[in-house]
Parts: sequence; C-alpha cells; structure tokens
Amino acid sequence: MTESSMGNRVGVLEDRYGNPLSTSSAAARDAYVAGVDKLLSAGSGIDQAFRDAIAADEGFALAHIALARTLQLLGRGNEVKAPLERAIALAPATTSREQGHIAIFAKILSGQGAAAVSAIAEHIKHWPRDAMVLAPATGVFGLIGFSGKSGREIEQLAMLEPLATHYGDDWWFRTVLAFAEIELHRLDSGFRNIETALRGCPRNAHAAHIKAHLFYEKGQREEGLAYLEQWNAAYPREAQLHCHISWHLALWSLETGRRDQAWQIYREALHPGGSWGPQINVLTDCASFLARAEMAGEPRYPELWSEISQYAAKWFPNSGIIFADMHSALAFAMAGDAEALARIIENPKGPAADMVVPIARGFDGLAKGDWTRVVDELTPVLATHERVGGSRAQRDLLEYSVTCALLRSGRADEARRLIASRRPQNAASGVPLAGF
Repeated sequence: MTESSMGNRVGVLEDRYGNPLSTSSAAARDAYVAGVDKLLSAGSGIDQAFRDAIAADEGFALAHIALARTLQLLGRGNEVKAPLERAIALAPATTSREQGHIAIFAKILSGQGAAAVSAIAEHIKHWPRDAMVLAPATGVFGLIGFSGKSGREIEQLAMLEPLATHYGDDWWFRTVLAFAEIELHRLDSGFRNIETALRGCPRNAHAAHIKAHLFYEKGQREEGLAYLEQWNAAYPREAQLHCHISWHLALWSLETGRRDQAWQIYREALHPGGSWGPQINVLTDCASFLARAEMAGEPRYPELWSEISQYAAKWFPNSGIIFADMHSALAFAMAGDAEALARIIENPKGPAADMVVPIARGFDGLAKGDWTRVVDELTPVLATHERVGGSRAQRDLLEYSVTCALLRSGRADEARRLIASRRPQNAASGVPLAGF
C-alpha cells in the first residue's frame, strides 16, 4: 500500500491524505494510517491496527472513533459504545476537522443516516480529502446506498465526481468512483478507474470485488470466475469481504455449470458458521444464492432455508434496513415461517417501508409456487428497486423472481421481453434460469 505521509511541517503528523492529526506519537500515526488503509481496502486486522494506535497514544481521538466505526462494520455493534464515548470526550482538544469528523461518526453510529449524509456533504467542502468521513457515503451499502431514495445512484456519483481533482489517482477514491460508475453502466470509465485502483493497491479487496461487478455487468462469467478465484486464493477468510466475494464465486460456478463447486463454496464460505462475514452479508448472500439456485433448477433444501431463516430472525427480525428485511422475508417465506413473515408485512419499517410489503408478499408467492402473485406483487417494484439498496447484481434477485414466475406460468415471451428491456446484457449472455 501507499506509504503514509510524513507531513510537510516540522512537528505536525498527518494521515495519508495530508490531514493534520492530534497526536505527537509517530507510532500512533503509523498504526492509524495502516488501520485506515486496511479499512478502506477491506483487509484483515483492521480493529487491531486502531487498538495499536490507541496503545501508542491513548489520547488520540481519531483512533478511538475509527475503532468504533470498524466494530460497527464488523457486526460488533455491542462493542461500539466505549470507543465512541472516549472519542467524544477527547474531541474538544482536537482540530476543527477532527471535531467534525467525530461528530459525523457519532451520527452514523447512532443511526442518524440522513443527518450524517448532510454533514458529510458540508464537511468535504472544507476538507475534501478526509477520506474516512467520505467513505460511509460511498458504495451500495453506504448511507446513500441505503437511503431508500430514488436516484440514489446518481446522487452518489454526483458527490464523488467533483472530488476527483482532490484525490488524483488515489487507489481508494478510484475504487469508489469506479463502483458508482459501474452501477450506472458507465463501464468504460469504470474499467479505467478500477484498473488504476488495483495498480495502486493490488490487494484492495473492494477493488477486486468491484472488478467482479464489471465482469458481471458485461456478462463475462468465465472471465469473472477465473479472475476472482485467483485473487481470492490469498485473501484471508477472516477478512471483511470474504463471504461476499464467495457469493460471487458461488453464483458464477452455478451459472457456468460447476454446480458441485457452487454448493461446496456455499457450505465452506457462505452459510452461517461456514465463513465469517458481517451479518448483513451472511443473510443476504445466503438467501440470494439459495433462491437463485432454485430458479436455476436446483432442488429446494428445507434445512438450509431453516438455517438462514433462524439467522435472519436472530439478527434482522424487522430491522428497517429494507435490503436486509427483503432477504429476511425471502428466508422466512422459503422456510415456511409464516409468523415471522407476517411481522414484516404488518409492520414495515425504514425509508423504503412502502416497498417491503409487496416484496415480502411476492417472495411468499415464490415459496408457494403462486406465480401470478409473484408477478403481480414484484413487477411494480422493479421500476424503482434501486431504493432497496445493494448492487444491480444483487437486485437481479427481483428481476429473476418475476422472470422465473413468468416462465413457470407459461409466459415465456413475456419473460424474455422483461429481461431484454431491463437487463439486456444478461439476456445476451444467457439468463441462468431453468427453462429460459
């Protein structure tokens, strides 16, 4: 990775982006910079790097807030309180930038997503290279990605593009810019930016993952599988994206006829206990893979659906994060847990609550083979399904559910027209649905 900046002023320590830090310890600074790079690249040992920074300088406020954010991302929200409170207590002795930085993460960590986005937009006007602050607003799982708003993909790119002159070829910035472009099907510029990102940091898991999305959007399954298998071979199983990268590998294995390999990946690297991953990735990747495998002609495995349904009930019974709730609804429906499914339908939450009910009912139809219900409930959702969050590749679950229902109800021509109009590249490369 890029070496940390030593700063241009005697006695002033800076992060890799040239932002002054309120610590006089070079060891604390170095550990913090290493932790930020690990976080921005989805590496392993992120939390330990920030603990090392704190050990070198217990009064280093940004190390405490970075640890709190890391614990949140790693699905360890019960451990966030102490480092958050310590950062807030230390904030008055820091710079204006660091005070704003800490205040923004305090909003994020307390569930004030919309307020945090507004604060980030204002903050980067003054400190555009505060990458840690900008990062939560980026990506399909970020604050804008989960805002529940139509046009959120355009909003994210509009936030990033003006900052390009401030970041140059910085590997992290080019990574998030590439993803924003690829999601809007600006594939040529997305390719250029992701290649720049990987040259700057070849072991950047986010960049490797985003390059996988580029292959996906181009319908290049064999090429994507070969690339990601090679890259993933040296990626630690305990790292943040291992579970989700495994989802891509399992899907491509399934879609290229390597069905035994796909199920092996599911058993070893996806299902609860198979491989570590943030809870939202475990839920959504498992439920999505099982559903897409069935739609591709694989049998239903009740024991696997029961396992992921129980996992959903434990971690996301009705969270208000629609991307999680829609996959919980899918798991509950497929496992036959009518009571858990009813709770989501009767009490939808979150900024896209109006979409939860038809999606849940549509998945109930999918589970029961009620193809008319699937089409009637899910088709209206497709026009604005960016509101549920996640990537286009992940939201293909909705397109494929409707297409599968049309096929199984004898409406093959409608199924082909739907995919040709909404996902033409998928149609060109062959849709992985039985009977298509």
